[in-house]
Amino acid sequence: MGRRNRVCVVVLGDIGRSPRMQYHALSLARQALLDVDIVAYGGSEPHISLLEHQSIHIHRMPPWPTVLQRLPSILRPLFLILKPIVQFLTLLWYLCVKIPAPDAFIVQNPPSVPTLVVVKWASWLRKSAFIVDWHNFGYTLLALSLGRSSLFVTIYRWIEKRYGMMAHGSLCVTRAMQHELLLNWGIKATVLYDQPPEFFQPASLEQKHDVSKLIFHGLAGPDNDPTATPFTTRAGSDVFLNQNRPALVVSSTSWTPDEDFGILLEAALMYDRRVAALLGEDDSVANEVVWDSINEGKQFLYPRLLFIITGKGPEKEKYEEKIRKLSLKRVAFRTMWLSAEDYPLLLGSADLGVCLHTSSSGLDLPMKVDYVERPNKYIHLESASSIKELVDVNKNGLLFSSSSELADELMMLFEGFPERCDGLKSMRSSLMERVSSVRWATEWEENALPLINEVRLFCQL
Repeated sequence: MGRRNRVCVVVLGDIGRSPRMQYHALSLARQALLDVDIVAYGGSEPHISLLEHQSIHIHRMPPWPTVLQRLPSILRPLFLILKPIVQFLTLLWYLCVKIPAPDAFIVQNPPSVPTLVVVKWASWLRKSAFIVDWHNFGYTLLALSLGRSSLFVTIYRWIEKRYGMMAHGSLCVTRAMQHELLLNWGIKATVLYDQPPEFFQPASLEQKHDVSKLIFHGLAGPDNDPTATPFTTRAGSDVFLNQNRPALVVSSTSWTPDEDFGILLEAALMYDRRVAALLGEDDSVANEVVWDSINEGKQFLYPRLLFIITGKGPEKEKYEEKIRKLSLKRVAFRTMWLSAEDYPLLLGSADLGVCLHTSSSGLDLPMKVDYVERPNKYIHLESASSIKELVDVNKNGLLFSSSSELADELMMLFEGFPERCDGLKSMRSSLMERVSSVRWATEWEENALPLINEVRLFCQL
Protein backbone atom coordinates (compact mmCIF):
# COMPACT_ATOMS: atom_id res chain seq x y z
CA MET A 1 0.00 0.00 0.00
CA GLY A 2 1.51 3.35 -1.07
CA ARG A 3 1.38 6.64 0.72
CA ARG A 4 -1.93 8.45 0.59
CA ASN A 5 -0.32 11.80 1.47
CA ARG A 6 -3.19 12.52 3.82
CA VAL A 7 -3.49 12.92 7.60
CA CYS A 8 -6.59 13.24 9.77
CA VAL A 9 -6.60 15.48 12.86
CA VAL A 10 -9.20 14.39 15.43
CA VAL A 11 -10.64 16.61 18.16
CA LEU A 12 -13.63 15.52 20.24
CA GLY A 13 -14.34 19.17 20.97
CA ASP A 14 -14.76 22.60 19.43
CA ILE A 15 -12.06 23.03 16.77
CA GLY A 16 -12.17 26.81 17.21
CA ARG A 17 -11.14 26.34 20.85
CA SER A 18 -8.36 23.85 20.06
CA PRO A 19 -5.45 26.04 18.95
CA ARG A 20 -2.74 23.37 19.18
CA MET A 21 -4.65 21.04 16.87
CA GLN A 22 -5.27 23.92 14.46
CA TYR A 23 -1.52 24.54 14.39
CA HIS A 24 -0.92 20.83 13.71
CA ALA A 25 -3.25 21.03 10.71
CA LEU A 26 -1.54 24.13 9.35
CA SER A 27 1.92 22.58 9.70
CA LEU A 28 0.82 19.33 8.08
CA ALA A 29 -0.51 21.27 5.11
CA ARG A 30 2.20 23.92 4.80
CA GLN A 31 5.36 22.14 5.93
CA ALA A 32 4.63 18.47 5.21
CA LEU A 33 2.60 19.31 2.06
CA LEU A 34 -0.15 16.87 2.99
CA ASP A 35 -3.90 16.96 2.59
CA VAL A 36 -5.48 17.34 6.03
CA ASP A 37 -8.93 16.32 7.23
CA ILE A 38 -10.06 17.77 10.55
CA VAL A 39 -12.85 15.89 12.31
CA ALA A 40 -14.23 17.90 15.22
CA TYR A 41 -17.26 19.69 16.58
CA GLY A 42 -18.13 23.19 15.44
CA GLY A 43 -19.08 26.09 17.66
CA SER A 44 -16.27 28.61 17.28
CA GLU A 45 -14.66 29.48 13.98
CA PRO A 46 -11.02 28.36 13.59
CA HIS A 47 -8.34 30.71 12.32
CA ILE A 48 -8.94 32.01 8.82
CA SER A 49 -5.68 30.36 7.68
CA LEU A 50 -7.35 26.97 8.08
CA LEU A 51 -10.54 28.02 6.35
CA GLU A 52 -8.68 29.40 3.34
CA HIS A 53 -6.09 26.64 2.89
CA GLN A 54 -7.05 24.43 -0.05
CA SER A 55 -5.45 21.33 1.49
CA ILE A 56 -7.35 21.53 4.79
CA HIS A 57 -10.84 20.08 4.93
CA ILE A 58 -12.93 20.56 8.09
CA HIS A 59 -15.63 17.98 8.85
CA ARG A 60 -17.92 19.23 11.61
CA MET A 61 -19.78 16.54 13.50
CA PRO A 62 -23.36 17.35 14.61
CA PRO A 63 -23.33 18.90 18.10
CA TRP A 64 -24.68 17.16 21.14
CA PRO A 65 -28.28 18.44 21.58
CA THR A 66 -28.21 21.15 24.25
CA VAL A 67 -31.66 20.15 25.48
CA LEU A 68 -30.19 16.84 26.68
CA GLN A 69 -27.67 18.71 28.82
CA ARG A 70 -30.54 20.19 30.85
CA LEU A 71 -32.09 16.91 31.85
CA PRO A 72 -33.44 16.61 35.42
CA SER A 73 -30.86 15.37 37.91
CA ILE A 74 -32.66 12.04 38.22
CA LEU A 75 -31.90 11.37 34.55
CA ARG A 76 -28.28 12.50 34.80
CA PRO A 77 -26.87 8.92 34.95
CA LEU A 78 -28.68 8.15 31.69
CA PHE A 79 -27.03 11.17 30.08
CA LEU A 80 -23.57 10.07 31.25
CA ILE A 81 -24.09 6.64 29.71
CA LEU A 82 -25.80 7.75 26.51
CA LYS A 83 -23.43 10.56 25.54
CA PRO A 84 -20.22 8.49 25.06
CA ILE A 85 -22.18 5.87 23.10
CA VAL A 86 -23.52 8.50 20.69
CA GLN A 87 -20.08 10.11 20.44
CA PHE A 88 -18.51 6.70 19.77
CA LEU A 89 -20.86 5.89 16.89
CA THR A 90 -20.73 9.38 15.37
CA LEU A 91 -16.93 9.60 15.49
CA LEU A 92 -16.53 6.06 14.12
CA TRP A 93 -18.82 6.91 11.20
CA TYR A 94 -16.82 10.03 10.32
CA LEU A 95 -13.41 8.37 10.62
CA CYS A 96 -14.32 5.20 8.73
CA VAL A 97 -16.84 6.43 6.16
CA LYS A 98 -17.05 10.22 5.77
CA ILE A 99 -13.37 10.97 5.14
CA PRO A 100 -10.79 9.44 2.76
CA ALA A 101 -8.42 6.92 4.34
CA PRO A 102 -5.39 8.79 5.78
CA ASP A 103 -1.80 7.74 6.33
CA ALA A 104 -2.23 8.64 9.98
CA PHE A 105 -4.68 9.86 12.58
CA ILE A 106 -3.49 12.48 15.08
CA VAL A 107 -5.82 12.68 18.06
CA GLN A 108 -5.98 15.15 20.92
CA ASN A 109 -6.07 13.63 24.40
CA PRO A 110 -8.04 14.34 26.58
CA PRO A 111 -10.83 13.52 26.20
CA SER A 112 -9.79 9.86 26.21
CA VAL A 113 -13.17 8.12 26.19
CA PRO A 114 -14.39 7.27 23.68
CA THR A 115 -11.84 9.09 21.50
CA LEU A 116 -8.79 6.83 21.86
CA VAL A 117 -10.89 3.71 21.41
CA VAL A 118 -12.56 4.97 18.24
CA VAL A 119 -9.35 6.26 16.67
CA LYS A 120 -7.55 2.99 17.38
CA TRP A 121 -10.37 1.01 15.77
CA ALA A 122 -10.45 3.37 12.78
CA SER A 123 -6.67 3.13 12.33
CA TRP A 124 -6.94 -0.68 12.30
CA LEU A 125 -9.86 -0.75 9.86
CA ARG A 126 -8.27 1.78 7.49
CA LYS A 127 -4.69 0.54 7.89
CA SER A 128 -3.48 3.91 9.15
CA ALA A 129 -1.03 5.03 11.80
CA PHE A 130 -2.34 6.17 15.19
CA ILE A 131 -0.66 9.14 16.95
CA VAL A 132 -1.75 10.58 20.31
CA ASP A 133 -0.98 14.17 21.25
CA TRP A 134 -1.03 14.16 25.06
CA HIS A 135 -2.17 17.55 26.38
CA ASN A 136 -2.99 16.14 29.83
CA PHE A 137 -4.43 12.98 31.38
CA GLY A 138 -8.17 12.53 31.00
CA TYR A 139 -8.60 10.55 34.19
CA THR A 140 -7.14 13.36 36.32
CA LEU A 141 -9.66 15.81 34.87
CA LEU A 142 -12.49 13.38 35.61
CA ALA A 143 -11.17 13.03 39.15
CA LEU A 144 -11.72 16.76 39.74
CA SER A 145 -15.46 16.09 39.91
CA LEU A 146 -15.63 12.43 40.98
CA GLY A 147 -12.53 12.01 43.15
CA ARG A 148 -9.48 9.82 42.57
CA SER A 149 -11.07 6.86 44.37
CA SER A 150 -14.10 6.71 42.05
CA LEU A 151 -14.63 3.46 40.15
CA PHE A 152 -15.38 5.47 37.00
CA VAL A 153 -12.01 7.21 37.30
CA THR A 154 -10.25 3.84 37.70
CA ILE A 155 -11.97 2.45 34.59
CA TYR A 156 -11.28 5.64 32.66
CA ARG A 157 -7.57 5.49 33.55
CA TRP A 158 -7.36 1.84 32.46
CA ILE A 159 -8.90 2.64 29.05
CA GLU A 160 -6.72 5.72 28.62
CA LYS A 161 -3.54 3.80 29.43
CA ARG A 162 -4.36 0.67 27.44
CA TYR A 163 -5.33 2.47 24.24
CA GLY A 164 -2.59 5.06 24.66
CA MET A 165 -0.07 2.21 24.67
CA MET A 166 -1.51 0.99 21.34
CA ALA A 167 -0.54 4.20 19.54
CA HIS A 168 2.22 4.02 16.93
CA GLY A 169 3.60 7.32 18.19
CA SER A 170 3.00 9.94 20.85
CA LEU A 171 3.59 13.65 21.36
CA CYS A 172 3.30 15.47 24.68
CA VAL A 173 3.53 19.02 25.99
CA THR A 174 6.24 18.78 28.69
CA ARG A 175 9.30 16.77 29.68
CA ALA A 176 7.63 15.99 33.00
CA MET A 177 4.74 14.34 31.14
CA GLN A 178 7.21 12.57 28.86
CA HIS A 179 8.88 11.08 31.94
CA GLU A 180 5.55 10.00 33.47
CA LEU A 181 4.38 8.37 30.25
CA LEU A 182 7.63 6.40 29.89
CA LEU A 183 8.09 5.42 33.53
CA ASN A 184 4.54 4.50 34.57
CA TRP A 185 2.67 3.97 31.30
CA GLY A 186 5.33 2.39 29.10
CA ILE A 187 4.75 5.01 26.40
CA LYS A 188 7.62 6.71 24.58
CA ALA A 189 6.57 10.27 23.70
CA THR A 190 8.26 13.16 21.90
CA VAL A 191 8.02 16.58 23.55
CA LEU A 192 6.44 19.25 21.37
CA TYR A 193 6.28 22.52 23.29
CA ASP A 194 3.54 24.99 22.51
CA GLN A 195 5.09 27.95 20.72
CA PRO A 196 3.39 30.89 18.98
CA PRO A 197 2.72 30.71 15.25
CA GLU A 198 3.74 33.57 13.00
CA PHE A 199 0.46 35.48 13.36
CA PHE A 200 1.27 36.30 17.00
CA GLN A 201 3.27 39.51 16.78
CA PRO A 202 3.61 42.77 18.74
CA ALA A 203 0.66 44.97 17.81
CA SER A 204 1.34 48.18 15.93
CA LEU A 205 -0.07 51.47 17.21
CA GLU A 206 -2.76 51.26 14.53
CA GLN A 207 -3.68 47.75 15.65
CA LYS A 208 -3.73 48.83 19.31
CA HIS A 209 -6.13 51.62 18.34
CA ASP A 210 -8.39 49.11 16.57
CA VAL A 211 -8.26 46.74 19.55
CA SER A 212 -9.15 49.61 21.90
CA LYS A 213 -12.19 50.45 19.77
CA LEU A 214 -13.17 46.78 19.80
CA ILE A 215 -12.91 46.61 23.60
CA PHE A 216 -14.90 49.77 24.22
CA HIS A 217 -17.29 49.44 21.27
CA GLY A 218 -16.68 53.00 20.04
CA LEU A 219 -16.79 54.68 23.46
CA ALA A 220 -15.10 58.07 23.16
CA GLY A 221 -11.84 58.68 24.97
CA PRO A 222 -10.57 61.83 26.73
CA ASP A 223 -12.64 65.01 26.15
CA ASN A 224 -15.26 62.90 24.38
CA ASP A 225 -13.04 62.78 21.32
CA PRO A 226 -14.58 60.21 18.91
CA THR A 227 -11.17 59.57 17.35
CA ALA A 228 -9.71 58.61 20.74
CA THR A 229 -10.05 55.65 23.06
CA PRO A 230 -9.03 55.35 26.73
CA PHE A 231 -5.75 53.88 25.43
CA THR A 232 -5.02 55.71 22.16
CA THR A 233 -5.62 58.95 20.26
CA ARG A 234 -5.58 59.46 16.50
CA ALA A 235 -4.14 62.68 15.04
CA GLY A 236 -4.52 62.65 11.28
CA SER A 237 -2.85 59.47 10.05
CA ASP A 238 -0.86 58.98 13.28
CA VAL A 239 -1.86 57.10 16.45
CA PHE A 240 -0.46 57.90 19.90
CA LEU A 241 -0.66 56.05 23.21
CA ASN A 242 -2.33 58.14 25.92
CA GLN A 243 0.02 59.04 28.76
CA ASN A 244 -2.59 58.38 31.47
CA ARG A 245 -3.95 55.23 29.87
CA PRO A 246 -4.88 52.23 32.02
CA ALA A 247 -2.73 49.11 31.88
CA LEU A 248 -4.29 46.37 29.79
CA VAL A 249 -4.19 42.93 31.44
CA VAL A 250 -5.42 39.84 29.59
CA SER A 251 -6.44 36.47 30.95
CA SER A 252 -7.82 33.69 28.78
CA THR A 253 -9.90 31.07 30.54
CA SER A 254 -12.15 28.13 29.80
CA TRP A 255 -14.23 29.02 32.89
CA THR A 256 -13.81 25.52 34.33
CA PRO A 257 -12.94 24.26 37.84
CA ASP A 258 -9.25 23.80 36.92
CA GLU A 259 -8.95 27.59 36.59
CA ASP A 260 -9.74 29.31 39.89
CA PHE A 261 -10.81 32.72 38.66
CA GLY A 262 -11.54 33.77 42.24
CA ILE A 263 -7.79 34.22 42.78
CA LEU A 264 -7.72 36.97 40.15
CA LEU A 265 -10.79 38.70 41.58
CA GLU A 266 -9.27 38.75 45.07
CA ALA A 267 -5.94 40.05 43.75
CA ALA A 268 -7.69 42.79 41.76
CA LEU A 269 -9.58 43.87 44.89
CA MET A 270 -6.33 43.97 46.88
CA TYR A 271 -4.64 46.06 44.19
CA ASP A 272 -7.59 48.44 44.07
CA ARG A 273 -7.58 48.99 47.84
CA ARG A 274 -3.81 49.33 48.13
CA VAL A 275 -3.61 51.94 45.38
CA ALA A 276 -6.62 53.83 46.76
CA ALA A 277 -4.95 53.93 50.17
CA LEU A 278 -1.67 55.21 48.69
CA LEU A 279 -3.49 57.96 46.76
CA GLY A 280 -5.80 58.83 49.65
CA GLU A 281 -8.83 58.47 47.40
CA ASP A 282 -12.30 58.90 48.79
CA ASP A 283 -14.20 55.62 48.91
CA SER A 284 -17.19 57.42 47.44
CA VAL A 285 -15.45 57.89 44.05
CA ALA A 286 -17.32 55.71 41.55
CA ASN A 287 -15.68 53.26 39.23
CA GLU A 288 -15.97 54.80 35.76
CA VAL A 289 -15.58 53.12 32.40
CA VAL A 290 -14.46 56.44 30.87
CA TRP A 291 -11.05 56.24 32.46
CA ASP A 292 -10.02 59.91 32.30
CA SER A 293 -12.95 60.94 34.51
CA ILE A 294 -10.92 60.23 37.67
CA ASN A 295 -8.22 62.68 38.76
CA GLU A 296 -7.52 63.84 35.22
CA GLY A 297 -4.05 65.10 34.51
CA LYS A 298 -2.44 63.55 37.59
CA GLN A 299 0.69 61.46 37.21
CA PHE A 300 -0.06 58.24 39.03
CA LEU A 301 2.43 56.02 40.75
CA TYR A 302 0.18 53.07 39.87
CA PRO A 303 -2.14 52.86 36.84
CA ARG A 304 -5.74 51.89 36.60
CA LEU A 305 -6.09 48.28 35.39
CA LEU A 306 -8.46 46.96 32.77
CA PHE A 307 -8.74 43.15 32.82
CA ILE A 308 -9.99 41.62 29.57
CA ILE A 309 -11.11 38.04 30.20
CA THR A 310 -11.61 35.97 27.07
CA GLY A 311 -13.10 32.52 26.71
CA LYS A 312 -16.21 30.39 26.96
CA GLY A 313 -17.14 27.87 29.61
CA PRO A 314 -19.65 26.62 32.20
CA GLU A 315 -18.67 28.90 35.10
CA LYS A 316 -18.62 32.19 33.18
CA GLU A 317 -21.98 33.49 34.41
CA LYS A 318 -21.14 32.67 38.03
CA TYR A 319 -17.98 34.75 37.95
CA GLU A 320 -19.58 37.57 35.97
CA GLU A 321 -22.09 37.90 38.80
CA LYS A 322 -19.23 38.05 41.31
CA ILE A 323 -17.53 40.76 39.25
CA ARG A 324 -20.71 42.87 39.24
CA LYS A 325 -20.81 42.76 43.04
CA LEU A 326 -17.24 44.02 43.47
CA SER A 327 -16.78 47.64 44.52
CA LEU A 328 -13.75 48.72 42.48
CA LYS A 329 -12.50 52.21 41.66
CA ARG A 330 -9.21 51.72 39.81
CA VAL A 331 -9.83 48.25 38.35
CA ALA A 332 -12.43 47.13 35.81
CA PHE A 333 -13.25 43.85 34.09
CA ARG A 334 -14.64 43.02 30.68
CA THR A 335 -15.46 39.51 29.49
CA MET A 336 -15.60 38.74 25.79
CA TRP A 337 -15.08 36.13 23.11
CA LEU A 338 -12.81 37.17 20.26
CA SER A 339 -12.38 35.73 16.80
CA ALA A 340 -9.26 33.74 16.02
CA GLU A 341 -7.97 36.77 14.10
CA ASP A 342 -8.68 39.41 16.80
CA TYR A 343 -7.31 37.34 19.67
CA PRO A 344 -3.62 37.61 18.62
CA LEU A 345 -4.07 41.39 18.26
CA LEU A 346 -5.38 41.61 21.82
CA LEU A 347 -2.41 39.64 23.14
CA GLY A 348 -0.02 41.77 21.12
CA SER A 349 -1.58 44.90 22.65
CA ALA A 350 -1.59 43.73 26.27
CA ASP A 351 0.74 45.08 28.92
CA LEU A 352 0.49 41.88 30.97
CA GLY A 353 -1.24 38.51 30.97
CA VAL A 354 -2.35 36.31 33.86
CA CYS A 355 -2.67 32.53 33.53
CA LEU A 356 -4.91 30.88 36.16
CA HIS A 357 -4.74 27.29 34.93
CA THR A 358 -4.10 24.68 37.59
CA SER A 359 -2.91 21.33 36.34
CA SER A 360 -5.08 18.35 37.25
CA SER A 361 -2.09 16.05 36.71
CA GLY A 362 0.70 18.44 37.73
CA LEU A 363 2.41 17.53 34.45
CA ASP A 364 0.79 19.55 31.68
CA LEU A 365 1.17 23.14 30.58
CA PRO A 366 -1.87 24.96 29.21
CA MET A 367 -1.73 26.68 25.83
CA LYS A 368 -1.71 29.93 27.82
CA VAL A 369 1.84 29.21 28.97
CA ASP A 370 3.02 29.82 25.43
CA TYR A 371 2.03 33.44 25.99
CA VAL A 372 5.45 33.82 27.57
CA GLU A 373 6.86 33.26 24.09
CA ARG A 374 4.65 35.94 22.59
CA PRO A 375 5.53 39.62 22.64
CA ASN A 376 4.11 40.46 26.04
CA LYS A 377 4.62 39.27 29.60
CA TYR A 378 2.74 36.62 31.52
CA ILE A 379 2.54 35.64 35.15
CA HIS A 380 1.31 32.18 36.03
CA LEU A 381 -0.38 30.37 38.86
CA GLU A 382 2.29 27.90 39.97
CA SER A 383 0.43 24.61 39.83
CA ALA A 384 2.53 22.14 37.88
CA SER A 385 6.00 20.77 38.37
CA SER A 386 6.55 21.41 34.66
CA ILE A 387 5.80 25.16 34.77
CA LYS A 388 9.47 26.15 34.84
CA GLU A 389 10.17 24.29 31.60
CA LEU A 390 8.92 27.38 29.77
CA VAL A 391 8.74 30.09 32.44
CA ASP A 392 12.14 31.58 33.31
CA VAL A 393 11.25 33.47 36.47
CA ASN A 394 11.99 37.21 36.34
CA LYS A 395 13.05 36.91 32.70
CA ASN A 396 9.96 35.95 30.71
CA GLY A 397 7.40 35.63 33.49
CA LEU A 398 6.59 35.33 37.17
CA LEU A 399 4.85 32.68 39.26
CA PHE A 400 2.33 33.00 42.08
CA SER A 401 0.44 30.60 44.32
CA SER A 402 -2.12 32.87 46.01
CA SER A 403 -4.14 36.03 45.41
CA SER A 404 -1.88 37.94 47.81
CA GLU A 405 1.23 37.00 45.82
CA LEU A 406 -0.51 37.98 42.58
CA ALA A 407 -1.46 41.37 44.05
CA ASP A 408 2.14 41.91 45.17
CA GLU A 409 3.36 41.18 41.64
CA LEU A 410 0.82 43.53 40.08
CA MET A 411 2.01 46.30 42.41
CA MET A 412 5.65 45.57 41.62
CA LEU A 413 5.26 45.30 37.85
CA PHE A 414 3.07 48.37 37.35
CA GLU A 415 4.85 50.82 39.63
CA GLY A 416 5.60 53.89 37.51
CA PHE A 417 3.55 52.72 34.51
CA PRO A 418 3.89 53.51 31.64
CA GLU A 419 7.26 55.31 31.64
CA ARG A 420 9.20 53.44 34.32
CA CYS A 421 7.98 49.92 35.29
CA ASP A 422 11.49 48.46 34.84
CA GLY A 423 10.33 44.89 35.57
CA LEU A 424 7.93 44.88 32.64
CA LYS A 425 10.47 46.44 30.30
CA SER A 426 13.14 43.93 31.28
CA MET A 427 10.85 40.97 30.61
CA ARG A 428 9.78 42.43 27.27
CA SER A 429 13.42 42.79 26.23
CA SER A 430 14.15 39.15 27.12
CA LEU A 431 11.06 37.97 25.25
CA MET A 432 11.86 39.88 22.09
CA GLU A 433 15.28 38.26 21.96
CA ARG A 434 13.78 34.78 22.16
CA VAL A 435 10.57 35.13 20.18
CA SER A 436 12.47 35.89 16.98
CA SER A 437 13.97 32.38 16.97
CA VAL A 438 11.36 30.21 18.74
CA ARG A 439 8.20 29.62 16.73
CA TRP A 440 5.65 26.83 16.36
CA ALA A 441 6.80 26.01 12.80
CA THR A 442 10.39 25.48 13.94
CA GLU A 443 9.41 23.41 16.98
CA TRP A 444 6.98 21.32 14.92
CA GLU A 445 9.46 20.62 12.13
CA GLU A 446 12.18 19.54 14.54
CA ASN A 447 10.03 17.31 16.76
CA ALA A 448 6.66 16.39 15.26
CA LEU A 449 7.47 15.99 11.58
CA PRO A 450 10.11 13.23 12.01
CA LEU A 451 7.70 11.24 14.22
CA ILE A 452 4.82 11.63 11.76
CA ASN A 453 6.98 10.57 8.80
CA GLU A 454 8.31 7.59 10.78
CA VAL A 455 4.90 6.19 11.71
CA ARG A 456 3.52 6.82 8.21
CA LEU A 457 6.40 4.79 6.78
CA PHE A 458 5.99 2.05 9.42
CA CYS A 459 2.33 1.52 8.61
CA GLN A 460 3.10 0.99 4.92
CA LEU A 461 5.31 -2.02 5.66
